[in-house]
Amino acid sequence: MEKYKEIERSIIKKYRKEIWSRFVKAVIEYQLIEEGDNIMVCISGGKDSFLLAKCIQELQRHGKYHFDAHYVVMDPGYNEYNRDFIFDNAKILDVPIEMFDSNIFDVVSEVDNKSACYLCAKMRRGCLYNKAKELGCNKIALGHHFDDVIETTLLSILYGSEIKTMMPKLHSDNFEGLELIRPLYLVKESSIISWRNTNDLTFINCACRFTEGCSLINDGTSKRKEVKELIKNLRKINPNVDHNIFKSLDNVNLNCILGTKKDGIYHSFLEGYDDRKKGIKN
Repeated sequence: MEKYKEIERSIIKKYRKEIWSRFVKAVIEYQLIEEGDNIMVCISGGKDSFLLAKCIQELQRHGKYHFDAHYVVMDPGYNEYNRDFIFDNAKILDVPIEMFDSNIFDVVSEVDNKSACYLCAKMRRGCLYNKAKELGCNKIALGHHFDDVIETTLLSILYGSEIKTMMPKLHSDNFEGLELIRPLYLVKESSIISWRNTNDLTFINCACRFTEGCSLINDGTSKRKEVKELIKNLRKINPNVDHNIFKSLDNVNLNCILGTKKDGIYHSFLEGYDDRKKGIKN
């Protein structure tokens, strides 16, 4: 059996519960993919996005509805080694990628290092949206997983002073008719790592020109890494801690919240506070 077929089989057989079922559940529960969709699947070259590509392929073949998919890699200025590495993995996995160039790394190299990552992420998003419009796509699929959701939530609380999370889908504010979706929303990173190791696969991790050493490993320091370590330690005390954090975002008790914000407008719990008390007495 060819290697890519063994890899595909592992997703729907060995990792049916940990990956495939969670992928399908997210697609159905959050209504991520529908009949007639034209989806641009964004591939960074890492384990998450390549797994996403394989899951989308499987859904195309065996799903109940028809949709189109384009497997796209944006090259922000990778070195030759990383470009070749991405193409080699795409061949191994039988993913028909299309790579297009951008000059993001060149632009980012001119700014202060403290804002480089923010600017890079913003420019990447803009380039991907423009490419999706060019391809006639109505959805962009990214490879964010369950752990990304939990980490983003804690980052917002600990460093952003607000409670918010990474949503399973959202409409673009600047590109009409485009929607961003995250089909791996319920898949845990540990399952993805296990799938990668079981199939003896190696993927690039960062590939940033300015941190060449992290192309295959990630030993840098960041707020996200701090939060990842925090969650890892909390799991030793409570194995369900990540699930509980996730569930709390779907179980918000507005009677016990000091304030909320929607569409940029803040509302205090004091609004109508006395009126509600009178209503109870009556």
